Amino acid sequence: MDQLPTKAPDYGYQKKQYRIKTKKLTYRLSRQVNEFNWFYSCNKEKSANTCILKNVNCEARPGEIMAIVGPSGAGKTTMLEILAGMIPLSRVSGCVLVNEQPMNVTQFRRVSGYVTQEEVLFPLLTVQETLMYSARLRLHGELNRATNRVSELLKELGLEHVANVRIGGESSRGISGGEKRRVSIGLDLVHDPAVLLIDEPTSGLDSASAINVASLLKYMAVKQGKTIVLTIHQPGFRILELFDQILLLSNGTVLHHGSVHLLEHRLRFAGHSIPRNVNVLEFAIEMTEAMVIDTEESEIEDTDIEGEFEHTRKTPVLVNVAETKKYYSNPPIKEVMILVQRFSSNICRTKQLFAARILQSLLAGIVLGTIFMNANNDPTRLKLQTQIGFFAFSLTFLLSSTTEGLPIYLEERKILMRETARGAYRVSSYVISNTLVFLPFLLVVALLYTIPVYWIVGLRREMDGFLYFSLVVWMVVLMSNSFVACFSALAPNFIMGNSLIAGIMGSFFLFSGYFISKDDMPKYWIFMHYLSLFKYPFECFMINEYGGEKGKQRCLEALEGNCFLYGNGFLVQQGLKDSQKWTNIGIMLGFIFGYRFLCFFILWYRSYRTQS
Repeated sequence: MDQLPTKAPDYGYQKKQYRIKTKKLTYRLSRQVNEFNWFYSCNKEKSANTCILKNVNCEARPGEIMAIVGPSGAGKTTMLEILAGMIPLSRVSGCVLVNEQPMNVTQFRRVSGYVTQEEVLFPLLTVQETLMYSARLRLHGELNRATNRVSELLKELGLEHVANVRIGGESSRGISGGEKRRVSIGLDLVHDPAVLLIDEPTSGLDSASAINVASLLKYMAVKQGKTIVLTIHQPGFRILELFDQILLLSNGTVLHHGSVHLLEHRLRFAGHSIPRNVNVLEFAIEMTEAMVIDTEESEIEDTDIEGEFEHTRKTPVLVNVAETKKYYSNPPIKEVMILVQRFSSNICRTKQLFAARILQSLLAGIVLGTIFMNANNDPTRLKLQTQIGFFAFSLTFLLSSTTEGLPIYLEERKILMRETARGAYRVSSYVISNTLVFLPFLLVVALLYTIPVYWIVGLRREMDGFLYFSLVVWMVVLMSNSFVACFSALAPNFIMGNSLIAGIMGSFFLFSGYFISKDDMPKYWIFMHYLSLFKYPFECFMINEYGGEKGKQRCLEALEGNCFLYGNGFLVQQGLKDSQKWTNIGIMLGFIFGYRFLCFFILWYRSYRTQS
């Protein structure tokens, strides 16, 4: 077991301490959220009868650990979420007081840290990098301040020996489960919060790691005066001794609030004999139905609760207007720079995305080039169809090959929701940084595909034609990437996202004009032709190859030595003009920015809902 530090860091000032109280706190599940959409179900009659918490009174004091315990379904996590401000107080009856004043959620989040049970970390970043990026995003000042804070945290959390080890995940081995838990705690300690709320800090850990984490929390409470509130299911003897207060819940009702020794006395007073080798708390949880509790004081009418709650909320609170606004530590430009660095590190270390994508583009360019080699040398109908088929297949490959970014986007979305809820950065900064990182990466991908395929196939052998072809391919992969980013923000999981993207891409290909011309499409489906991501680059390829001055002299179809179809004539048959060459590029740029804006709007709305 790692040694914990014996001396707290000297911050050079006396930090403000916070005492949290709840009075007659009641929470009813008034509406349900469907995982697959953003709308609430109409079955309110059933959900309105579900009371998650009922008349909860408790107090968490500075320098102490208050553990919220109870059987499964007792309301532990809900109670912690209310204290963390994750559940809006407008949905709660009763009141939550911070230093005897009604909680200001925005201000409280600035001085508190909330660690969820789910560990959402970047597996390819090292421990030090993970904490450093978090510190840079959440602390004011120069880089030196973040560096010093991370050094303190590594020592404080006992992580110095794994500072340069990657976090690791399912496919790559990294640090241990206990060390991951301490990293998760460290992410919410970078801004040195006075209040720390943790959901199941020892869940999934072995006994040694669990004691290590619990001892660390006790150290921070005693030495640094933090107010710590946590939920825990079944703590062992040694962990239980570290808790100053126990809030025992059963079906949302408080059975005990006080020390472990007081709980033991209450059980003995009620006539229960605690077995020698049984944990007091474990025994109390088993005997929740038989415990003697005074409910007369806690059970009051809901109308009385609401009346007192409204009176509390109407009490004037002197809060600076600036403190009620959303608070960020860095300006947008600095946020974008930090996120670009972090995202670049992840991209370069993700072999299946970086190395495999580059290799795929290069091999696809060579293989397709050999298949469609010299498709334009013979002016026959067959060769023209072959070249048009090459354009269509190229677009199918380019637009469908970027869906491998979907699981990465979905994993990042969890981290994005957590970090934006804590005010680490703006959603717009994330979308912009994501776009900036993919610009050069997808340019490399586009060039690795176009360089072999363009010359092997034998397309128009002029440099301006090659550069324009490369530009269109770059626009195509950027469009596809933006499309996937947009729908990854919308889809609830990988299966739904993959099905949605594949279905819509297939419909885009169908309405591109390759299988069925625009004139033959039903009028009620014509809008899909103009929304198709295939249409505009497909037209660009044909204009680039058969348009211009040389297109007027290029014979595409001949019979007995007489040419009866030139390049410009073919474009007229397709309803295309040379002027559309750059107009279509502008439309593709519009799709790129449009899907990015939709991605931003969806993520912003998700983040807004998470916070409110």
